[in-house]
Amino acid sequence: MGVSMKQTGKLDYLEMPAAHGTLDRVKAFYSAAFSWSFTDYGPTYSAFDEGLEGGFQADSGEVSAKPLPVLFSEDLEDTLAAVEAAGGTIAKPIFEFPGGRRFHFIDPAGNELAVWGE
Repeated sequence: MGVSMKQTGKLDYLEMPAAHGTLDRVKAFYSAAFSWSFTDYGPTYSAFDEGLEGGFQADSGEVSAKPLPVLFSEDLEDTLAAVEAAGGTIAKPIFEFPGGRRFHFIDPAGNELAVWGE
């Protein structure tokens, strides 16, 4: 992995909402389901550093009203089980799309994310 350099106009950070009172549950969920670690900045903000790429969805049948963070998994079935065990709600079960397979879930703060694999 090379050294990343910050550049004007490059995506640098993804901030997701966590309603009042859900921050501890959200951190516990992502820790349990995906082994994320967090750095707390006071009682109402917690940061993660887990990598970021992106794209835009223009298919009217697939486009969501909000941005959709998409995580990667080497084993979708295992990750889906980990998401459920950690308290996530499956919004769309595993399905195929051009480029692989994925599923969508709702985290404890109500954010929808997807997980994809090849």
